[in-house]
Amino acid sequence: MSHTSTFRSVLLGVVTAAIVCIAPAAMAMKLQRQNLTQLIAGAESILSGTVKSVTDGIDDAGVPYTEVTITVHSVAKGKVTEKKDYTFRQFGLLAPRTMPNGHKLLAVSPEGFPRWREGETVVAFMYKPASRTGLQTTAGMGQGKFSLVNGHLINDYDNAGLFDGVEIDGGLLSPAEQNMITNPGTVDAQVFMGLVSRAVSEGWLTTGEMR
Repeated sequence: MSHTSTFRSVLLGVVTAAIVCIAPAAMAMKLQRQNLTQLIAGAESILSGTVKSVTDGIDDAGVPYTEVTITVHSVAKGKVTEKKDYTFRQFGLLAPRTMPNGHKLLAVSPEGFPRWREGETVVAFMYKPASRTGLQTTAGMGQGKFSLVNGHLINDYDNAGLFDGVEIDGGLLSPAEQNMITNPGTVDAQVFMGLVSRAVSEGWLTTGEMR
């Protein structure tokens, strides 16, 4: 394949992925914040783990991606396997790159998408993969990826709006959980994951006990 054909293939892949994945996601980010109830509802899987590797590339269809592998510690939702590696591809490159024909491809992950670093411990609310491209990111974009810092979890928006409008039947909450919800900010990792795990396993969203 010629350099020109390669560039055209990459360009077509970028445009296709943008139409399928980026426009709706970017619009969602502008329209609303995602609170905890919405993040749980929107996630196909919820996992905690350590980021093992972060690489990027361009697939056979010309779509630029960032590939993230997480060594899973625990799972609160979904069919992800604990103690195994979970790998997904998110739209966009880590940094611009020069193509063989000298053109520079600027298709980095757009603003609002979560950023991943090797070695960081995270809690990820993973949205389902896109049907056409297989690309995947977190529910709520940067709101659905939490990084562990000194035993506390924080997302790309400093947890702003995380508990806004969240209602949970009072008898279900421990004092620590109640305190976390009523005092927004960074959240204790164990308390947060305990709450999320119980909400999923006990079906609080289905029963209406969490809304």
